[in-house]
Parts: sequence; C-alpha cells; structure tokens
Amino acid sequence: VARREVWRPMERFNAFKRTNIILQHLRMSKHTDVAGDVLLERKGCAGVITLNRPKFLNALSLNMIRQIYPQLKRWEQDPETFLIIMKGAGGKAFCAGGDVRAISEAKKAKQMSQDFFREEYILNNAVGSCQKPYVALIHGITMGGGVGLSVHGQFRVATEKSLFAMPETAIGLFPDVGGGYFLPRLQGKLGYFLGLTGFRLKGRDVYRAGIATHFVDSEKFSMLEEDLLALKSPSEENIMDVLETYHAESKIDKDKSFILEEHMDKINSCFSANTMEQIIENLRQDGSSFALEQLKVISKMSPTSLKITLRQLIEGSSKTLQEVLTMEYRLSQACMF
Repeated sequence: VARREVWRPMERFNAFKRTNIILQHLRMSKHTDVAGDVLLERKGCAGVITLNRPKFLNALSLNMIRQIYPQLKRWEQDPETFLIIMKGAGGKAFCAGGDVRAISEAKKAKQMSQDFFREEYILNNAVGSCQKPYVALIHGITMGGGVGLSVHGQFRVATEKSLFAMPETAIGLFPDVGGGYFLPRLQGKLGYFLGLTGFRLKGRDVYRAGIATHFVDSEKFSMLEEDLLALKSPSEENIMDVLETYHAESKIDKDKSFILEEHMDKINSCFSANTMEQIIENLRQDGSSFALEQLKVISKMSPTSLKITLRQLIEGSSKTLQEVLTMEYRLSQACMF
C-alpha cells in the first residue's frame, strides 16, 4: 500500500502531457538573430567556440549545432589547430540546455524533433571522439545540452560558479546527451543518484564528483584562457601542465569536503537496486533524513522517466558512447511522440 502511495501522484503523466512539459521546460523566448548565436574563431594555437546567447543562458539550438559540428571537424583535421576550446558568453551560463522551442512551433514537429536530437547527439559523439585536445570551460549553469558539449571532452574546467544538473526526470524525459554513458561511470552509484533525482552540484563539487577534470577560481579564468591560447604548437602534455598549474593554485573551497561525501554509503546502498520499486523500498528502510528527502524528491518525478532512466544507466554502463547515443536517440523519439 505504501509503495502505491509513492507512485499514485505521478501516474497522471501520459504521452501528451509529457511531451508538452518537455517542450515548455526546454523552450526559450523567441530569438531570431541566429547569425551570432555561436562564435567560431581561430585564436593563437586554438579554435575557440563561444556559445553566444547570454540572454537565453546560451541554450543550444539546431542552428548552433549545425555551425559547430562542421567547424569542429575542420579544426580536428587542421594541422595548425592544436587545441579546441568551448565556452559560453555572459558569465551566467556555459549552456543551460537545449532550446527546442522550434519543435513546438513547427508544422512538422516530429521531423524537427528527429533532426534536433539526432544532430545534437552526433555533435556529442564528435566531442567524445575529438582527436585534438578539447577544453570545455564550464563556468556557470551547465545542464542538459550543455553537459553533452562538455562532459565527453578530454578536459572540463569548473569554477566556484559552476552549477551542474541533469533534471530531466522532472519533465518526463531522461538524462540524455550521453548521460547513459558518463553517469554510470562516476564513483559508486553517484551517477544513478544524480540522474534519477536531478540533484544539483555546485562549484568545486562539480570537480569532486568527476564531472570536471579541473577547478579554477573564476577570477583567473580569463588568464587561463590567455595562457592556453599563447602556447606554441602545444602537445597534450603542455596543455595539461597549464590546467594543472591553475588547478593547483585555486583556493576556493579547497578544504571543504564533497557535499555528498557523508551520504555516499547510503547512495551506494540504496541506488544499487535494479528496479525503481526496490530503490524506493531501500530508501524507506534506510529511514534517515537524507533517504526520506530523496523519497520526497523522487515522488515528484515522472514514474515513466524514472524507470526509463534506471534502465538507460544500467544498459549504458557496458556500452560505448556511440552505442549509448544511438539508444538515447531512440528513447528521445519514444518520449516526445
């Protein structure tokens, strides 16, 4: 009986409502000046990609994807480009997610959905397989589509203002953009916890969780970029040395422990089950304030999303990134229509 009480409030989600919630959550205000939405520049030794929609938290559009992908592939083959840097304009966000407003407004919504997710995931795979050192400067909000542009890259640099989350289970979707690949590969069952609850990580915790590879104080961020651009025909080791130097010098929250450190045993225990029902039962039986808080969070999520996500992470734990993105594309279309 108790278990049914957890699920009953969420049973109202149906396919139509789920699609509308996804669209309402992800779409951004009308924006037509697409020419400057992404800046592609050769600077020093690097190709620099700047997501340039600060008023919209640098939300990723299909137009932006179609500009970034071919340029990324060109720089990958260019012998004079030694490094690729991805960053967001405006200081508030790296990228807050995908902007799929066009899908809801398009006459051919299904075709738009197919195009957006397919091309976004192809770009995610290109980031993951990039043959040149790839540095994502994940300052500010980094969610959904922004995670896909960063987490699969070789280097990800966070600051005290970084905010990471995969909140998709709250909107009837699942943590896509390769979430099925990177989440189950985080320490213990941390990725399962983050993917199912949408828990937000801030600042140095983004690094401690393994989402970022380095942490740099935000006041040094522009200097870091300048030093990277100034490198002469750098090797991967040269780039790593610069990042490691700045990381070692960062002071903010250096002595603070990981926010979830004290809860990791509970996370590993409760989220190790293979069904959502058992995870819920594990949290109930644990009975701690932390476990009960997670029960409360989970009770507000779409039950369909929770079950899809758990299966996605279990399946993805033994797949390649490309295999995961293929799986997630099929899931995305099933969720949307």
